[in-house]
Amino acid sequence: MFRLNLALFAILLGCALGGVSAQHEARQKFGQLQDEQMRAKRLDEEWGRLQLEQSTWAMHSRIEQIAVKYLHMQVPTPDRIQMVAPDERVRAASATGVGR
Repeated sequence: MFRLNLALFAILLGCALGGVSAQHEARQKFGQLQDEQMRAKRLDEEWGRLQLEQSTWAMHSRIEQIAVKYLHMQVPTPDRIQMVAPDERVRAASATGVGR
């Protein structure tokens, strides 16, 4: 009888320790989950800021301003613009899809 009680006590102690261990691990995993969710939120915010920054850098007015200021480029006057008709071979190639 003593051996049976001792075995049952050992099983009870093992189950209790297993339960405590499982609960501790679950709390750790939940903390990790919250950390990762906060990290994902920060990354989403950074992604939004980067998209806004990219759209700002790529604005046509900004590009034109830099071209004028730093590269000294300017829009040509209408008398300096020449229209060039495509060569017949180029038209035929583009019509048939050759060269794509």
